[in-house]
Amino acid sequence: MFVQVIQGQVSDAEALRAALDRWTKELAPGASGWLGSTAGVTEDGRFIALARFESDEAARRNSDRPEQGSWWAETAKALAGEARFSDSRDVVLDVNGDPDDAGFVQVMQGRTSDPARARELMGDDSSDWASFRPDMIGSMEVEHDGGAFTMALYFTSEEAAREGERKEPPPEIAALMKEMDALSVGEPEFFDLKQPWLHSPR
Repeated sequence: MFVQVIQGQVSDAEALRAALDRWTKELAPGASGWLGSTAGVTEDGRFIALARFESDEAARRNSDRPEQGSWWAETAKALAGEARFSDSRDVVLDVNGDPDDAGFVQVMQGRTSDPARARELMGDDSSDWASFRPDMIGSMEVEHDGGAFTMALYFTSEEAAREGERKEPPPEIAALMKEMDALSVGEPEFFDLKQPWLHSPR
């Protein structure tokens, strides 16, 4: 899987959402290899999107389409300043349901001192996360250069997610969370998408 992360400050959230809806209706049918997208705007006007493709070649074919260029030129007018793009083929997807059903998405961006160990911990199946956090439908971690990462967490609702945050984790999960925290470099940035824009080819 290949993921492109797009982010920036928004000047017109409604126009941006309308543009993404239009892309799904008009341009998505011609975007072979597009698997879906997660996007939204925080309450303080920060936009972030994660577009998923089968491969970087599929993403490049989409970017090279004339209609894609025209669409982006118009869409970019809804942003205050330039958008930032980050591409990655290092993606870890873990789902317990359909992320498109999420009522709340939290995106976290940060940096880890040991990407290999962090990936190992993320893939640890010995801890029963599904039982501990049934509110979490799934997660997607996108790794960037230098230990940087973007992680999207999909929840049934914000209320359920906040309730889950207050739960006391069992020892095994608590130990895993402690080690993950120890690998963190600096403070992560959070994007709370209370009205996530979720699209897929289905």
